Amino acid sequence: MIKLILSVLILFTASCQGKSNESAKVELKNMSEADNKNYETAIFASGCFWGTEFYLQKAEGVISTTVGYTGGTVENPTYKQVCEKNTGHYEAVEVVFNPEKISYYDLVKLFFETHDPEQKNGQGPDIGPQYRSAIFYMNDAQQQTAKELIAVLEAKGYDIATVVLPAKKFWPAELYHQDYYDAKGGTPYCHSYKRKF
Repeated sequence: MIKLILSVLILFTASCQGKSNESAKVELKNMSEADNKNYETAIFASGCFWGTEFYLQKAEGVISTTVGYTGGTVENPTYKQVCEKNTGHYEAVEVVFNPEKISYYDLVKLFFETHDPEQKNGQGPDIGPQYRSAIFYMNDAQQQTAKELIAVLEAKGYDIATVVLPAKKFWPAELYHQDYYDAKGGTPYCHSYKRKF
């Protein structure tokens, strides 16, 4: 009954705001997916968020990806502010995933295998604090998994620059940054897949 009432309210609000029924249906779908208690969230930063998202969103079991900013001190930052390199934010990707289809462990492996975790203060040609490599953990289990996989890579001889930090407020980036390569075509210029495990 509550879901029916919410559905009617969203459709009514959407029509008042001039949104199409299709837009309202997308919002309803997103709402019902977000309500699924079985889904989990992960946040990764590995350089340009376009490239990070490109690989993570293709993994089976990933429900949605959102590019944005986290780890900084400015509320609701803009891309321009983050590019000025004094907000403390990382370009990051928030991943909602179904742990019955993909584990957090496998997502972290994919994160490490699709960028250079040894590069400090940037990724590829993108240099600056917003492009640093980081894992923002949501709970103790995620923190432990991240540290375990870093230890595995270090045992293999990698000099890991990736930092493991508690998750902070995640601010979605401007719409034109979302699903960038799906919308524009092409492939990432500073990310590629390389097996490391």
